[in-house]
Amino acid sequence: MLIDEVQIIVKAGNGGNGASSFKRNAQTAKGGPDGGNGGNGGNVYFQGINDITALSEFTYKKKITAEDGIKGAKQNLYGRNGKDSIVFLPIGTFVTDLNTNDSFEIINSQNKTLIVRGGKGGRGNNEFKSATNQTPYYAEKGTIGEEKKLLLVLKLIADIGIIGLPNSGKSSLLSVLTRAHPKIGDYPFTTLEPNLGVLEGIVLADIPGLIEGASGGKGLGIKFLKHIEKTKMLLHCIDCQSEDLKKDYEIIRKELIEYDNKLSEKTEIILLTKSDMLSKNQVDKKMSIAKKINKNVYPVSIYNDEELFSLKNLLINLK
Repeated sequence: MLIDEVQIIVKAGNGGNGASSFKRNAQTAKGGPDGGNGGNGGNVYFQGINDITALSEFTYKKKITAEDGIKGAKQNLYGRNGKDSIVFLPIGTFVTDLNTNDSFEIINSQNKTLIVRGGKGGRGNNEFKSATNQTPYYAEKGTIGEEKKLLLVLKLIADIGIIGLPNSGKSSLLSVLTRAHPKIGDYPFTTLEPNLGVLEGIVLADIPGLIEGASGGKGLGIKFLKHIEKTKMLLHCIDCQSEDLKKDYEIIRKELIEYDNKLSEKTEIILLTKSDMLSKNQVDKKMSIAKKINKNVYPVSIYNDEELFSLKNLLINLK
């Protein structure tokens, strides 16, 4: 199952404590201070990765920590710095600090972003000796590493979103256009998570079936509407056999607008799917009805090579 929204806690390492000690050996009975400094705590970084399943790591692992700095020791030995922790998130993940509401997006796999900074190591007592205090007994404690509670939300980065009511042929279409392998069945909600496929460098996302009321939380739609936000264009699939094309179309459009009105401004093509189930005259009548809704209408059947070829060329030329 695709995990696309999780809450986690990230905790940087604490700084190591400085040491308080004095040089003592067979040759030196009362030497000066020789306590070393503690090491700095490790930082936590986020970095992008081209893997939309990467958030599944946090299904049970809800806290990410970096290593604490090592405390200082006698003989002026400095403690080692704690190791940093690098967390890989899918490109397209929005990271929100739940305390401040500050947010940013993971946009590439090249750069890593500092999320929480490790605590500073404490100074050993050797750092505090002076002309007026030759035997300082004081050593600093390391500071506490930063901690944040974060919300991670993945919004798929796809060029084209395939939308429509359940069982409107979206998954089948994706499979023949891109050779992706989504689960396909003749009952509603076969698709329980977004599926991706690539056609000549164009990324298509099959968005799980929306229903009336999806923007308000009904069905599966509210969970996946966010994945349409970053697409450049929408392929709106309507079953050619529908008794009311306009109603089916408006159900989906209404949900898009209520979720985010900007979605309704995206370029949209209507695909009358399963055209092989009707005669040519019936398809022509359905086309006439659909063109009153949107002039960009095309019939398509996964069993009609000519229609598939035309659709592929259309999408490639729009790139």
